[in-house]
Amino acid sequence: MLSIPCVDEKVVGGIDTHKDLHFAAVVHVSGELLGERAFATTRQGYRALVKWMTSFGRVQRVGVEQTGSYGAGVVRALALEGIPVLEVTGPDKAERRARGKDDPLDAVAAALAALNGQRIRPAKRRDGRTEALRVLRTTRQTAVKARRAALQQLRNTIVAAPDKTRDRLRRRTRMQLIRGLAASRPDPLAFRDPDSATQIALRSLARRILELDDEIADLDELIAPLVKELAPELLERVGFGIEVTGQLLVTAGDNPDRLTSEAAWAMLCGTAPLPASSGKTRRHRLNRGGDRAANSALHMAAICRLRLDPRTKAYAARRQAEGLSKRETLRCLKRYLARESYHLLT
Repeated sequence: MLSIPCVDEKVVGGIDTHKDLHFAAVVHVSGELLGERAFATTRQGYRALVKWMTSFGRVQRVGVEQTGSYGAGVVRALALEGIPVLEVTGPDKAERRARGKDDPLDAVAAALAALNGQRIRPAKRRDGRTEALRVLRTTRQTAVKARRAALQQLRNTIVAAPDKTRDRLRRRTRMQLIRGLAASRPDPLAFRDPDSATQIALRSLARRILELDDEIADLDELIAPLVKELAPELLERVGFGIEVTGQLLVTAGDNPDRLTSEAAWAMLCGTAPLPASSGKTRRHRLNRGGDRAANSALHMAAICRLRLDPRTKAYAARRQAEGLSKRETLRCLKRYLARESYHLLT
């Protein structure tokens, strides 16, 4: 049985997010369930959700699932009302096995996770320039993947093309090949002939590649100024270019103050070594968690420094002389770069 609302009480909310409906629950700070209800994923629905939650009392915090996708809108609505939002990172598997899977139950579990401080982390804000950078970078990444796929299909089509077409295109450079095919004029009425159909397909692929080249270039012109505005000091360091710095900015988000320490940042980037000792053996193993895109960015920065920076070369030589392998030395270097980037980003 649900309790009668009292506006003087302190309460905690939880939201299980979906595409069309959000399921919300409110619990008292003692853990007692006060109410649960579904709301539409619209501005009116968000306002109704906030009004409903605050009717039970002073909302201390709200646990929200999937704050980066379905929950992004409700997180913004809660932030505008000054209500702290915590991201619920995953379900309690033991509780799910005992109680089952249900949207209202998931909302209650999110509220209890926020209340008890389990499986939560501060939610990213999505209302600043870093969010603009993230959207542009995500679009650019999909364009790069599409361009790579088109190039692979172009090469595969040429390999299996009729002898006459393949011999004509064999010795061209990539740009000569793409521009020549894009400007070609095969007979569209002869599409039933394999040779003509191949030429039509090659022209289509070449034009697609050129269009994607232009799209990527246009996005680069927007991304570079944003990165320079957000992290000019980090860009001055060896190994931190537009791509690497942009990824680290996106990982940190618009509110890097949610990163409590540089150790937490290293853990988020997957560069904090994890202990793997047993008995007399004392060692650390590779951290396979965290944001793998940020880990990849730090890896690129480390490789660049090993090639260009004299101090980094000396450091690597010293650590290898101490008995560390090249891979272990690279892990240590990535950990140092995580520390350096944390202080410049925050």
